[in-house]
Amino acid sequence: MGIAVTILLTMVVGLVFTIVLSRWSRNRNEPPCIRGWIPWLGAVFQFGKAPLEFVEQARLKYGPTFTVYVLGKRYTFVTEEEGFQAFCSSKDTDFEQAVQQSVQHAVSVPEEIFYKNRSRLYSMMKGILSVSNLHLLSDSLCQELWENMEALGPEGTKELRDLVRHIMFPAVVNILFGKDTFLTVRNNIKDFEEHFQNFDDNFEYATQLPEYFMKKWSISKKWLLKHFAQVVLRAEKTNLSPGSSKTLFQNVLETLHGKQFSANYGLLLLWASQANAIPISFWTLAFILSQPSIFKNVMKELESVYGKSGKEKIRVSQDDLKRLQFTKWCILETIRLRAPGAILKKVMNPIKNIVIPAGDLLMLSPYWIHRNPKYFPEPHIFKPDRWKEAALEKNTFLDGFVAFGGGAHQCPGRWFALMEIQILVILFLRKYECSLLDPLPKESHLIQLPPQSGHHPCGPTLPQF
Repeated sequence: MGIAVTILLTMVVGLVFTIVLSRWSRNRNEPPCIRGWIPWLGAVFQFGKAPLEFVEQARLKYGPTFTVYVLGKRYTFVTEEEGFQAFCSSKDTDFEQAVQQSVQHAVSVPEEIFYKNRSRLYSMMKGILSVSNLHLLSDSLCQELWENMEALGPEGTKELRDLVRHIMFPAVVNILFGKDTFLTVRNNIKDFEEHFQNFDDNFEYATQLPEYFMKKWSISKKWLLKHFAQVVLRAEKTNLSPGSSKTLFQNVLETLHGKQFSANYGLLLLWASQANAIPISFWTLAFILSQPSIFKNVMKELESVYGKSGKEKIRVSQDDLKRLQFTKWCILETIRLRAPGAILKKVMNPIKNIVIPAGDLLMLSPYWIHRNPKYFPEPHIFKPDRWKEAALEKNTFLDGFVAFGGGAHQCPGRWFALMEIQILVILFLRKYECSLLDPLPKESHLIQLPPQSGHHPCGPTLPQF
C-alpha cells in the first residue's frame, strides 16, 4: 500500500512540475495555450466533443491566435487576417512536414518514400489536372456519370448521400484508374464501396491513432491495399489503344520512386478523389433542392443551354460549363459553407510577427474564415450570387476563400473536382424531377486535424426521383 501511494505521489508531483515548467518556460509573447490536465492527451476530450464550438469559444476568450495541446502535439489556430497571411506566405512553414505522419498512418507510406515522391507527384498532377487539360477528361466523365444514373432506373426513393456516391464513385474511379480496371463486376463494386466507405469514414481518426485501436478500419485498409496490388499489375500491363492517353494512375506509377508502394499511392489517390467531391456534391444538390428560388434559377439556366427539360442524354462540354455560371456559383457557395474544418502546415522556424514557436502545427480554419463578414457579407446565408464578383474566367476565387488550401500548396485536383461536381449536378437535375422528403441535415460540428480531409457527415436526406 505504501509503495502504491509513493508512486501515485511521484506521478502527481511530476505532473505538477511538468505543467509549471512548461508554463514558466513559454515565451510570454507566444499565443495562449489550452493544455488540458492529462499528460500527452492534453485537451483532447474538451476539443473532441464539439471542436468547431471549442475553437469559437477559445477565439472569443483568448483572441484570434491560440494554441491547443492535443495528443502530444501543439496546434496553433489562426482565425483572422494576420494569421491568414502568415499561413499562406510565410517561408517558415512547411506543408510536407505537417502531412507526412498522417500519410504514413493512413496508407503506410514510409517517411523516406514520401519525401522522395511528394514534389514529383504534385507537379505531375498539377499539370495533368490543369484547366487546359480538362477537356481531355470531360466527355468520358460525362458518359460514365450518365451510365451510372441510367442504372438507377427511372424513379425511386433513396438517401441522397448514397445516391451521389453510387453515381460518382465508379465514374471517377474509371476515369482516373482506367475503365473497369478493378470494378469489373457489380459485386466487386459493392465490396469495394463498402470497404472504401469504412476507410473514408474513419480516415481522420486513423491518421492520429495507432492502427491497433482501429481494427475495423485496419481490416478495410488491408483489403483495399491487397486489391490495389492487382490494380497496379493490370495498369502496368494495359496496352494503350491508338489515340488514347495514359490514365492519371498510370502517370503516378511512372513518376513514383519506390515501386513497391504503388498500391499504397493508389489507395491515397482514390481517397483524395472521393473524400471531398462526394460530400460537396451531396450538399450542393441538397441546398439547390431545398430552396425553390435557387432551384428555379438553376433550372432556368440549364434550359437556356439545353432547351426544355427532358430525360434524354446530353453532352456537357467545356463551353457549356463556362456558360452555366449560376450552377458553378452554387457549388462554390456550397464549398464555402461546407469546407474542411482545418488545414495545416508545420512551423519550421519561429514566426516572428505573431510569435509562433518552431514545431507547432499552424492551423487555418476555412470554416471560420469563410464566415468572416469582412470577406463574405451575411456569411451564414447560402448566396450563390456573391460569386459573380469572382474572376472565375481567370481561375481566381473570392478573397478569403481557402477551401483548396493557401499559398504554394493548393490542391492540384481542384479544377477537376469542380468539373466533376458540376457535371454531376447538371446531369442529375436534367434527368430527374426530384424533391427532398426530409429537411436539410444539420452541419457537422466536427473538425478534422489532418489536412484537406473534407469529410462531412451528410445525413439521411431522402430525395424522391
